[in-house]
Amino acid sequence: MRIAFLVAVSALTLSAAPALAQEATTAGEPAGAAAQAGDFTDAEIQGFAAAMAKIAPIAQSLAGAAPSAEQQAQMVAAIEAAGLTPDRFNAISTAARADRVTGARVLVAQAPAGTVDAGVTDQEVEAYAAAMAKLTPIAQSLNGAAPNEAQQAEMAGIVSASGLSLERFNEISGAASAEPRLRARVALADARAGR
Repeated sequence: MRIAFLVAVSALTLSAAPALAQEATTAGEPAGAAAQAGDFTDAEIQGFAAAMAKIAPIAQSLAGAAPSAEQQAQMVAAIEAAGLTPDRFNAISTAARADRVTGARVLVAQAPAGTVDAGVTDQEVEAYAAAMAKLTPIAQSLNGAAPNEAQQAEMAGIVSASGLSLERFNEISGAASAEPRLRARVALADARAGR
């Protein structure tokens, strides 16, 4: 039997592991069939992140070389210990590189929680991301200059319309610059909204 075993890790998964292949296969399943799956549960995404934490150091130590049988066994064991099959792991890896939402979900699963992040609700993250999408073009047009009164009022109106107070918006903004998980959650909200 042959199962294509891919441990390709893209920038989306915050690692730089090379693509690897394992010699094993499942009868009757065409190569890449698992990569067609795109609907992953939160548990699968968490399992992928947990497996990657154990696989990435092994893959990085290879420096492009093929893994030994022992290294392949360690990687498969890490995947299975995370509750995934190699095929499902590969499908998530492929989807994380091809699909912004899946990639953002993986980033959220991989990022450590911060002190403020834990207190920011999903609704607040979505409101913050939507407001930022409207505020960014205004900020870019300023080109580093301070906004005038009309621009300040417009920006304050955007924040208020999001449902966040200016104080809460600023708190989330400050935390997002310091906390990777909160940034990843904002990126996920943007990806889900198609921004």
